[in-house]
Amino acid sequence: MNPIRVIVVDDSSFMRKMVKEILESDSRIEVIATARNGEEGLNKIGNLHPDVVTMDLNMPIMDGFTALEILMEKQPLPVVMLASVSEEDKDRTIEAMSKGAVDFIQKPSGSISLNIETIKEIIISKIINASKIRFCTNKNEWNQKNSLKTIHKKKIHAKTVVVIGSSTGGPRALHQFFTDLPSNMNAPIFVVQHMPAGFTKSLANRLNRITTKMEVKEAEDGEIVKNNTAYIAPGGYHLTVKGTSSQLRVKLTSDKPRNNHRPCVDVLFESVAELNVNKIAIILTGMGNDGSHGIKYMKQNDANTTVIAESEETAVVYGMPKSAISTNFVDYIEPISNIGNRVADVLSQCNK
Repeated sequence: MNPIRVIVVDDSSFMRKMVKEILESDSRIEVIATARNGEEGLNKIGNLHPDVVTMDLNMPIMDGFTALEILMEKQPLPVVMLASVSEEDKDRTIEAMSKGAVDFIQKPSGSISLNIETIKEIIISKIINASKIRFCTNKNEWNQKNSLKTIHKKKIHAKTVVVIGSSTGGPRALHQFFTDLPSNMNAPIFVVQHMPAGFTKSLANRLNRITTKMEVKEAEDGEIVKNNTAYIAPGGYHLTVKGTSSQLRVKLTSDKPRNNHRPCVDVLFESVAELNVNKIAIILTGMGNDGSHGIKYMKQNDANTTVIAESEETAVVYGMPKSAISTNFVDYIEPISNIGNRVADVLSQCNK
């Protein structure tokens, strides 16, 4: 089996050396080049055609964000961003993922992390996972596929809630989803995106800036749920929803991780399964099978639940949608560009 060919782009010679040594300590990975800035990185990427690129955010001449935008336009391939712990870097990392970066590595201590060796296994696993990702950029093809029959849902309850699970590639998919949402949904949305503490607030803020149709915020423990509001699970906490249809509340817990995640999609879905509301569950791009047990539980509790999975054509990683589809409880398989419209259709049925 051929090794995963990687180019490391970072303005720090120490970081280039350390990341290269960490990656090449695994026999599955070969660092074929390093670069000092985005401009040099783009030249080497164009000449050497790597499988994966690691890209620092803050560099002279051309920063990582600018290089990422150019790369995604001309030669899309998996890019893993390296980010410091600063609030500015958190915001820019989320923006980079919305623009096409598939994952990020948080440096343990500042822009030059002398202790980066402490996250060796994380770095290696992220590069290996990124190497399995492929891109589909033909949006016309997206819209021509997966045109499924309309499944008419009865209005059973007065209130409807939408729940979403996503992981690798999720920020970009969520950006598309919230851009496409109809105005005046008259329903709340709850989102679990696999992401560490600190970054989920940046994600919520970015999504809030790109949509004028609803408020998007990081969920707070105990707050009363409002329609036309989206609640993003904070990194490090499970998000659940409790109460009655007349007054729902957010409940955050620090219970042990499930499926190796906290927040966990299954935990959110299972809590909503217990509510007397109309339910729309969405599984977007991501690795693994988080959310599959949750949709089974929702359907078993309420057969009228609508389940939507992102199609293989647009999912950056097809693991979570594929696992959901294998349960035979998915009603619609849609490209990301159609999911907002599908939700609007189902909501219109629920609101009749």
